[in-house]
Amino acid sequence: MRSATVSTSDARLLLLRGAELLTARRASCSPARTLKLINEIGFVQLDSIHVVERAHHHILWSRLPGYRPSHLDTLQRRGDIFEHWTHDASLIPSTLYPHWKHRFERVAWSNWFSGQLGAKQTEVLSHVRSRIEQEGPLMAKDFEHEAPRKSSGWWDWKPAKAGLEYLWRRGELAIPHRVNFHKVYDLTPRVLAHVCNAPAPSHDEHITWACESALDRLTIATPSQLARFWNAITIAQARAWCAKRVDEGSLVPVTLQTAQGKSLAAFADARYPQRVRRVRAAFEQVRDNTRVLNPFDPILRDRARCAALFNFDYRFEAFTPAPKRKFGYYVLPILHGDQLIARVDPQLDRNSETLTIRSVFWEDAVSPVARRTLMRNLEVALHEYAIFCGATKLIIPARAVR
Repeated sequence: MRSATVSTSDARLLLLRGAELLTARRASCSPARTLKLINEIGFVQLDSIHVVERAHHHILWSRLPGYRPSHLDTLQRRGDIFEHWTHDASLIPSTLYPHWKHRFERVAWSNWFSGQLGAKQTEVLSHVRSRIEQEGPLMAKDFEHEAPRKSSGWWDWKPAKAGLEYLWRRGELAIPHRVNFHKVYDLTPRVLAHVCNAPAPSHDEHITWACESALDRLTIATPSQLARFWNAITIAQARAWCAKRVDEGSLVPVTLQTAQGKSLAAFADARYPQRVRRVRAAFEQVRDNTRVLNPFDPILRDRARCAALFNFDYRFEAFTPAPKRKFGYYVLPILHGDQLIARVDPQLDRNSETLTIRSVFWEDAVSPVARRTLMRNLEVALHEYAIFCGATKLIIPARAVR
């Protein structure tokens, strides 16, 4: 079958549509609207770094400016979302919980867990279970006071922490909320009673869900991209699913033109031409919008795809030694319309409630004339972002703009 060619601009718009970045930002928000957004994008990644606002809150705010962190806390406390792994720690709609039972089964008794739990692994796990059953929700710090038994040294905080993590990853424990970003653990039936006893989907149903739900948000993808969306199936399983759907006619092979002028073989939902027409029309309402994105935003999650569609080479440098960083510790990408036009290096001083932009790095494709116009849009977007971070002052030194 001869494949159709999809332009970079159309593929970019389709990705923005699936990431809910092709609609005007809604000022009003509520826990219900936040849950709707999480369902639309699939999940929201968690991250502990707090130099500005944390990633999960930022991702939601960049689409819903009325969003507040309390909305997410409300959803987690009442069991509308649950915390577990996709490609990283994430908050996921609880309606999808049955699919995570396949992941629970795959949690291996690794050398790391074995080493952390010590020689009496069964006793450690039994003790952790027993305390939570009897005392209710506990944190890792609640086990710190327990002294080693006799002289074996088998019991200290590390075994308890490893036990909590192991039981959580296996699905025996769940996280009803966090305190200062520290996990609180409880028995899963007490946290997710409405979904924890639902049967796991069959093997084939699970693969179909993983691929279809990923494709619905990506529209055009390679088997690798489908598999990595939830990190729930293998690339081989995604490849086999694609081949079957091509035979059935619901999926078509396409050639994607990248921003670098290369051709990439991929697959598309057979209805993609209709979606292309819709996203082109939808783009008009966001053509002049400027948004401050998070490093873990859905459109940046796959760095190779981001480079192919936006010609934007993004590297997260928080764990890069300072002398080797090119842009900064926690650099925020800037989206204008359908283009990633710049990145900024922020510094938040919570004591003085001041957000300082230490550097603005324009992309080479943005002309000097365009930069002057776009700078006004960027200042407005950064002012809104500063307020979201709790700052009352925004400082962008003239020397910061590069």
